Amino acid sequence: MFKRSGTTLTSAVKLTTIVDPSSVITEQIKTIRTNINFAATDHKLRTIMVTSATLGEGKSTISGNLAVEYANEGLNVLLVDADLRRPTIHKTFGLTNRVGLSSCLGRQTRNINEAIHHQTVDNLVVMTSGPKPPNPAELLGGKMMDEFLNSETRQFDLVIIDAPPILPVTDSQLLANKVDGTVLVVRENVAQKAAVKEAVKALKRSHATILGVVLNDVSDGHHNGYYGYSNGYYSDEER
Repeated sequence: MFKRSGTTLTSAVKLTTIVDPSSVITEQIKTIRTNINFAATDHKLRTIMVTSATLGEGKSTISGNLAVEYANEGLNVLLVDADLRRPTIHKTFGLTNRVGLSSCLGRQTRNINEAIHHQTVDNLVVMTSGPKPPNPAELLGGKMMDEFLNSETRQFDLVIIDAPPILPVTDSQLLANKVDGTVLVVRENVAQKAAVKEAVKALKRSHATILGVVLNDVSDGHHNGYYGYSNGYYSDEER
């Protein structure tokens, strides 16, 4: 499940939490949600960024499924596609991407209702990326993004941001100190150890609060596609 074969890096992702809510993978997503909550006992999380070191590690899968599970928990959730270069969320939810985050940050629309979409999942609202802008880093790192987050955290219990990977572009580093916490997705047999270490260093340089690491697409010889969660380090005990 959630394998890359037959898909592209911007294909729609499978929302197992919706199509198979009783599956083991859905239970793993619930466990990740619970562990994120435990990782933030000192303060209430209002904004979470989900990213990865490189492309194709499953950050959009994790962010989409986490958003569903937090909504199922009863929180009013806004899922934002902040990957302005390679967006996927509009495909996952079958939405138009004519207006979205880039439209709001670029002052192309003053009506945020044009950029958000209510879902069949109770409590879940989705904002697509919008048209690809020429200056994504400037938009995501600018004051308009601060104002956007301040505004939306007054409207929603939790804002989950599907952000670009850390190493290819600076976008997520610029976002890292604007959010309450960051979850790093690491895909087994895809992520390189050196790349993951460099991504963690980059997040720390950005003064990010790293909530933990999701080890994605794990194969233990018996199961595929399970997720593991580690609070900032890897452990064989998680497998």
